[in-house]
Amino acid sequence: MTVFTLNTGAKIPAIGLGTWKSEPGQVGEAVKAAIEAGYRHIDGAYAYENEKEIGETLSKLFSSKTIKRSDLFYTSKLWNTFHDPKDVEKGLNETLNNLGLEYLDLYLMHWPVAFKPGTSEVVDVDYVETWKAMEKLVQTGKVKAIGVSNFDIPHLERLLSSTSIIPAVNQVELHPYLPQPSLLAFTKKHNILLTAYSPLGSGGSPSLLSDSTITEIAKKHAKDPGQVLVGWAVQRGTAVIPKSVNPKRIKSNLDIAVLDNEDLKRIESVTTRKRFVDPKSFWGVDVFDGFGEETK
Repeated sequence: MTVFTLNTGAKIPAIGLGTWKSEPGQVGEAVKAAIEAGYRHIDGAYAYENEKEIGETLSKLFSSKTIKRSDLFYTSKLWNTFHDPKDVEKGLNETLNNLGLEYLDLYLMHWPVAFKPGTSEVVDVDYVETWKAMEKLVQTGKVKAIGVSNFDIPHLERLLSSTSIIPAVNQVELHPYLPQPSLLAFTKKHNILLTAYSPLGSGGSPSLLSDSTITEIAKKHAKDPGQVLVGWAVQRGTAVIPKSVNPKRIKSNLDIAVLDNEDLKRIESVTTRKRFVDPKSFWGVDVFDGFGEETK
């Protein structure tokens, strides 16, 4: 499997299993199927409310020597309710306890948005101050690297001008309907790896998996549309975390299409634009400054 090198020097497998929207009773089996299929990168979050089940599965896999902890790259995320600097380490400790892990390979600030503890009420906590508290976590050994998620260029510019540790990763929604070329160029310039979430879309309409350009390229390579979309993400130089609880689909997402220049140009020419995950619709917060369906 392709691996990328973070600005910390650590290696991260290009393809990981996403666990967002993986239901209790299914997520543990999905993680088991992924590890057995060859995945060595799992992406989770406190907010997904499935960390305990994942932790139970990992404990069994470690005990059976199916995989060693040192061979697994595990990512989790600081939820919005823990943004107050005094609560940041508490948020990490809750995740570590849920997972039964001594450390995380990567810990991300989930959003540049803070909530009042125990609620979804937005409060004014500066994400720069949250980040400074996250920087201290690295010194504890409980996290190997820190990064951010859902940060746009202005968020990153402000963070880079105010703090000492450059984020190792920025995890954002990325797919041919939201390719974000300017963000990709910016992060490459600053040695920040982009990780693509919702790489197959996030359900609903329009459907990436039914897009005529994607399906035609899939047919050309005797692959399915998902294998084209995951392959496209890797070839752009981004990590990618397709989510599935279907063992066959989990395995097939590793068997990515290798796209030629013609394929890449065709995908680049896709004009449909859609951001599937925009908190403006559910929190009333315009995180992306009105660019809900634009490339930046």
